[in-house]
Amino acid sequence: MSPAPRSPATIFAGPLRYVQGPGVLDGIGDEAARFGRHALLVADEAVLAIVGERIAASCERAGVDCATQVFGGEVTRAEIARMASAARTGIPDIVLAAGGGKGIDAGKGVAEALGLPVITVPTAASNDAPTSHIFVIYDEAHRIAEVGRLRHNPVSVVVDSEIIARAPRGLMLAGIGDAFSKAFEVRQCRMAGGNNVHGGLGTRAALALAELSYDILREHAVAALAAVDRGEPDAALEAVIEAAVLHSGLSFENGGLSIAHAMTRGLTGVRGAREAPHGVQVTYGLLVQFELEGRDPAFVEDMRAFYRATGLPQTLAELGLKDPAITDAELDRVAELTEAAVYWPNFERRLSRAQFIAAIRAVEAAGA
Repeated sequence: MSPAPRSPATIFAGPLRYVQGPGVLDGIGDEAARFGRHALLVADEAVLAIVGERIAASCERAGVDCATQVFGGEVTRAEIARMASAARTGIPDIVLAAGGGKGIDAGKGVAEALGLPVITVPTAASNDAPTSHIFVIYDEAHRIAEVGRLRHNPVSVVVDSEIIARAPRGLMLAGIGDAFSKAFEVRQCRMAGGNNVHGGLGTRAALALAELSYDILREHAVAALAAVDRGEPDAALEAVIEAAVLHSGLSFENGGLSIAHAMTRGLTGVRGAREAPHGVQVTYGLLVQFELEGRDPAFVEDMRAFYRATGLPQTLAELGLKDPAITDAELDRVAELTEAAVYWPNFERRLSRAQFIAAIRAVEAAGA
């Protein structure tokens, strides 16, 4: 992603409304009615089977027409253009973007193409995309091609915790991993004087939200995963959903990111690791960031204990890069791609490729 123009100003932005709780999807028609009488739901077939009928019924009760565009599965410029072109005949007032990360990004892409506001409806808490104004676009070979930007953040985020509780455990774990890194990345970006995603300096509020998210995850993540195993929301899961979606999203956009997220670009360049969910890639990258920060062994062991308790990966093998072990050429490729990431400079000191590769080797040795 190309960095936003640098600014000496601090900038903070977020969604207009955030609605979370069991059964809140049934009120989405009222959310849509705030912006007009014609909604467009963008979702893939699997997500439509989960939420399609409820969204249509809620819109009907609120006096909102709801058309549907079926998302094909990959967020390419061609797919966005196809859905936007088909939707223009219906003249919608608002886009409802439902699904996981790619489903929501597809809806954001359509909203951006049509110049419309968007309401996001996550069906898993696997990442913090629902609150964000950015969306990732891929090429036809499924590689990240660019990052698009909405004119502003979603106007509403509707998070039904009953739906989140029934999503696969691995998706919740990815969301925990993605959020867990933010306290450390926002602080590094702040120390480096780096920009946040809006192109301004990070705010103190963003750092506070990142640290709140971390505290919630340390206290409630294990219990929240148990709630997902049961398929029933409880107080722990509600707290972790809020941390993983709302706090994490606001903190990364308004505070900035660092090495852990930069490394996700590098990990997409090697076998095994590229298939891992974004959030677990981030948590492996966070261990590398800790090594580069020179954290003391007691701190790192405390972090690793949390990883063990939740099931987050501590080695490249656990991330998916199994036999043979990572080669020197692959390590160099990871470093090359990571250095090219926009977040790479957001660190307290200038890093060399050799230091970065040495940090990965140290993390691997400790994990073994």
